[in-house]
Amino acid sequence: MTTTPLSADVLVIGWGLAGLVAAVEATTAGRRVILIDQEPRSNLGGQAWWSFGGLFLIDSPEQRRLGIKDSLELATQDWFGNAGFDREEDRWPRAWADAYLQFAADEKRAWLRERGVGFFPVVGWAERGGYGAIGPGNSVPRFHITWGTGPGIVAPFADAAHRAEDSGSLTILPRHRVTELIVTDGAVVGARGDVLVEDPAARGVASARDVVGDFEITAGATIVSSGGIGGNHDLVRAAWPDRLGTPPGHMLTGVPAYVDGSMYPVAAGAGANLINGDRMWHYVEGIKNWDPVWPAHGIRILPGPSSLWLDATGKRLPVPLFPGFDTLGTLQHLRATGHDHSWFVTSRQIVEKEFALSGSEQNPDLTGKDVALLLKSRLAKGPTGPVQSFLDEGEDFIVENDLDSLLQQMGKADGGDLLDLELVRREVIARDREIGNDFTKDAQIGMLRSMRAYRGDKLIRAASPHRLQDASAGPMIAVKLHVLTRKSLGGIETDLDGRVLAADGSVVSGLYAAGEASGFGGGGVHGYRALEGTFLGGCLFSGRQAGRAAARTL
Repeated sequence: MTTTPLSADVLVIGWGLAGLVAAVEATTAGRRVILIDQEPRSNLGGQAWWSFGGLFLIDSPEQRRLGIKDSLELATQDWFGNAGFDREEDRWPRAWADAYLQFAADEKRAWLRERGVGFFPVVGWAERGGYGAIGPGNSVPRFHITWGTGPGIVAPFADAAHRAEDSGSLTILPRHRVTELIVTDGAVVGARGDVLVEDPAARGVASARDVVGDFEITAGATIVSSGGIGGNHDLVRAAWPDRLGTPPGHMLTGVPAYVDGSMYPVAAGAGANLINGDRMWHYVEGIKNWDPVWPAHGIRILPGPSSLWLDATGKRLPVPLFPGFDTLGTLQHLRATGHDHSWFVTSRQIVEKEFALSGSEQNPDLTGKDVALLLKSRLAKGPTGPVQSFLDEGEDFIVENDLDSLLQQMGKADGGDLLDLELVRREVIARDREIGNDFTKDAQIGMLRSMRAYRGDKLIRAASPHRLQDASAGPMIAVKLHVLTRKSLGGIETDLDGRVLAADGSVVSGLYAAGEASGFGGGGVHGYRALEGTFLGGCLFSGRQAGRAAARTL
């Protein structure tokens, strides 16, 4: 079956956050827009819907109320120290970084507030670094949690899209998979591809790929906002850089299966230049989801700073690779061990204060904007409901009343044969001895005490220092951790208007890119590392830039 050819001013491929923003911006400018995606309509909003909703802001009212002194200059120092731009092809990523930092320091919060987006009052401190002033990491807390998490940041743009659809300026077409961009006289003038069979699959659940027809859509401008490769382990391994060691043989998946990278070769076939494909962002605190939605579904623990982190053999990770300090540095170190997993050894008191789980569905209080549940789950004694579910049901959690019993069960676990249990015992006992004084040579304990000087950490993220074997803080808990795929940091090279560039630097006429497909701007705005809270923000900013530019140039 061949559908009737369609036409629009702007065609947007991919309805994640960047695509929604681009489509809304273009319709607001008076353009007729068609928005397509290969998934059922239940997935409108893409990966962003599943997110924790973290946003990077600079010198916000939330920061100032907590006594945080931030500035564009300090954030720029952190971003560029983190990114490590060192390639000729980093010209446009650098420019995007400057532009995004200005956006985050100036217009971003007000622009979102105008659309009804609110923020949790406590600002999180992610990617703390620990190397030096010009090294990786955030110097101050900048992780602002959207009130409503991922659905809360998607909602205003999805609602605007629905209004545009009702008015006739936007057409939304699910189950349309692009296989080719149409090029005429050197310009991209639309796309063609397959119409997939209708599928009632719920959000995030893998959908059927049976083809029932084909389509063709012509447009004055085409925007690619189709995401990265995190749902395809073969592509992740193929792109894995030598600097991060060998790719894991076993990984969990932190994004739905439709994050398959299928638009990259299609865009390249139309002349797009793909850059920085070896830059990627994966987590090392992944746990198997006891109630999975998509294949190999993993959840990330967003850890506070107190758990003892051991590699697969039981050796403690080096300074400053503490929980929440340096994601990519920890990944690089653990890959050098030759093993695909590591361990937290911790206590119930630490878990109930410091363990948050990434994902909108793992945070019903924040996602549901339920203040009563929020106060009960975040401030009352005991883990949150979702964390307790993992303690009860998760196969990666071991809960025992004493160290001997914990070690015995760790040794019996899958991969436990690699552990030197006496080394684990020595690490725990030595760490506990250091807690007995206000003075310590243990850098993690020193950092923990320092971090509790920040009110936000003391309130909800950093437990009072205590011995892991303290019975009043127990039981003791061990957590087996896995590599969890997440984001592509490289992608389609673009200028600051989101116009796609060819390998020679010329503009590919009629073609734009936004979101993760463009490395969140320019083909890699983060460089080698992300400061966190910057993925959703990159989708917002790059989608806005591309949508406005596409509408303006027609």
